[in-house]
Amino acid sequence: MVTMSRRERAGSRKPETYAVVGAGVFGAWIAYCLQAAGHKVILLDEYGPAGSRSSSGGETRIIRCAYGSDEVYTRMANRSLSLWSNLCEQTGLNLLRRIGVLWLAMPDNEYAQGSREMLRKVGVRFEDLSAAELARRYPQIESKSGAVAINEPESGALMARQAVHAVVEQFVKFGGVYRHAEVKTPHGKGRLRSLLTNHRESIAADAFVFACGPWLGKMFPDVLGKRIFPTRQEVIFFGIPAGDDSFEPPQMPVWIDFGDNRGMYGFPDIESRGFKIAFDHHGPAFDPDSEDRLVAPEKIKAAREYVAERFPALANAPVVDSRVCQYENTSNGDFVIDRHPDFENVWFAGGGSGHGFKHGPAVGEYTAARVTGLADPAVEPRFSLASKGIEQHRSVY
Repeated sequence: MVTMSRRERAGSRKPETYAVVGAGVFGAWIAYCLQAAGHKVILLDEYGPAGSRSSSGGETRIIRCAYGSDEVYTRMANRSLSLWSNLCEQTGLNLLRRIGVLWLAMPDNEYAQGSREMLRKVGVRFEDLSAAELARRYPQIESKSGAVAINEPESGALMARQAVHAVVEQFVKFGGVYRHAEVKTPHGKGRLRSLLTNHRESIAADAFVFACGPWLGKMFPDVLGKRIFPTRQEVIFFGIPAGDDSFEPPQMPVWIDFGDNRGMYGFPDIESRGFKIAFDHHGPAFDPDSEDRLVAPEKIKAAREYVAERFPALANAPVVDSRVCQYENTSNGDFVIDRHPDFENVWFAGGGSGHGFKHGPAVGEYTAARVTGLADPAVEPRFSLASKGIEQHRSVY
């Protein structure tokens, strides 16, 4: 599953010890990639892998390659798609549901046109659907007059919590160590020798990677406190009419309504969970530790109004479940993967910004290569700390 071969491992320098803090999708894959490169790795998380407070929790996440004309994330998503598939083969688990991702847009949409051009360049298979073909193939969707669609047939849904657990289990199976513990903020500068946990345990390592999502700002308030913006994001599940299979795969794909200014996307009825509706617009600031996770009535009302417009058969469907998660945004939506400015052997990887889950495998490879120095990746300037501001101007979707 991991790119480094046994021959490459044998030719690498002496194995080192790494501590990775945060067992969400970024931290799990970083730990796995470091372990696969022949190093000793300990992975720590205060609430458990993909816990209900984390940005990696919940049932499903989208994996799609279309990113407008953005080549960086299109290539990363395509690479990650392969690695997620490899994980499924290795574990025998159905973690990647290739049920397609349907982009709804008007014909003149610049993002859609940029996506077409970049998908062709990178070699990602897709198909254009005319308004007539969209209506014929998906009669359960009431699209805007003249709306067209892009379909990525090999993309789809990742079973989020299950997938993170699978990565951590594989990491442990091949020799990694996982600990359920809270890590205290390190202080000082120069070279960090160890971390202290809430169990008064000292964790020594040659280098440390903090991939703790919405907690990054709390862990490093001076460096990231004003550069990581956790926001409240609601998800609502609507019940499917009895005996109706038109809202489950393969009749219904994952969908993203890029022609609607409300920023809506969702999932078909996977594993009889319900029809998932989510809001991509950033919600208010949110504390992942202390705030209640009850969906606001106005969000349920907004989701119901949208469903009645786009999916008329669900207009009177009951809400069967709901949850509150969070994004951990950077100022513009780019990831932050960089060295701590005060510590020579401390790194952080985060800023998933609502689109990061799919990229976990590629982030793991990139971060492991940067941290170990065994590979010489093309350093992506967009992931640098210096490129992150303290005001939000989102540019990545």
